[in-house]
Amino acid sequence: MRIGFVTDEISADVTEAVDIGVSWGIKDYELRMIGANRIPDISEKDVLTILDLQKKHGIRITALSPGTFKGTLADQDQLQREMKKTLPETFRLAKLFGTQMIIVFGVQRLEDDKPEDEERVVEIFRQVAGLTQKEGMTVAVENEPGFWFDTGSNTAQLLAKVNSPALRANWDPANALGTPETPFPDGYNALKNWIVNVHVKDTVKGALLECVPIGEGVVDWPGQIASLQRDKPVEHITIETHCLPLIENSKRNLEIVKNFLKK
Repeated sequence: MRIGFVTDEISADVTEAVDIGVSWGIKDYELRMIGANRIPDISEKDVLTILDLQKKHGIRITALSPGTFKGTLADQDQLQREMKKTLPETFRLAKLFGTQMIIVFGVQRLEDDKPEDEERVVEIFRQVAGLTQKEGMTVAVENEPGFWFDTGSNTAQLLAKVNSPALRANWDPANALGTPETPFPDGYNALKNWIVNVHVKDTVKGALLECVPIGEGVVDWPGQIASLQRDKPVEHITIETHCLPLIENSKRNLEIVKNFLKK
């Protein structure tokens, strides 16, 4: 199983991030923030820089993360803008960079949202899946606390309702902490047939509160990685360090993950 990185979890400077990552033997990179801008709102100069890095180092861009669908159901203008503008622009960049994976989020859930609002969420992602399938790509919904797609079980149920080959899951066990479900093994087992991408980070309190180097938090990464090796839902996993200092902790996380894979 290969190991990759989100570039801005090493450095906001994509050239520095890739140069450092390549020196560690890393060839797989997810693109999210390029400098101060998030995909796809980057300059043509940045696009050319990434293309040059691919040519120079032979790196693979495994996914693009535009940060779409973080709003609520009430944010209809935002939802439509992301559907009609952000996603198509992300598809354009994905084709340039040679990737077919787009990571999105699962609509923030409010306390006064009603159970019947679930069908509205399903309809949003049916539209997303339709657009994605026409492009020959895959959208992976990342589970996030406080969202409709939060636990492994909820994510699996919603994906099953959409029922599209173009819509799958980006599994982040650390993001599932703080819910009634144990991320591993329960959340993973519920979701594993839908997983096409995995983010690796660790936390002691919850992914939005206090992240720590992998192995120092409460996520059962040895068990999770062993199951990923056994079940083979993905060919690579992506480290998302999330704790400072980034370069030092990213290098540390890489060595820890390598050791887990060896075991």
